[in-house]
Amino acid sequence: MNNHLYVMAKITPKIQFFEHAKSAILDIVAPTLKEEGCRQFAVHQDDRSLYLYEEWDDQTALDEHYSMSYVVPVFESYKAWLEKPVEINKLSRL
Repeated sequence: MNNHLYVMAKITPKIQFFEHAKSAILDIVAPTLKEEGCRQFAVHQDDRSLYLYEEWDDQTALDEHYSMSYVVPVFESYKAWLEKPVEINKLSRL
């Protein structure tokens, strides 16, 4: 059994910003996957929300991800784009 950190995030942009948010998130996938502590980083969608499935070595790796120069502008844009706060669930594998 590993002690990795699994994250499920639900991002619900205002409808007029959905495509902007999706594009911005898709743009960070490749560099995120190159981060040392990243095991998985996948983006999914339904008709209203975007979902991130992430696997990290640990909380430190996730914290480092949040501070990356390509991630910070996305979080800043969320202030205008989001209909409601991002729902984040941190999980452990059983």
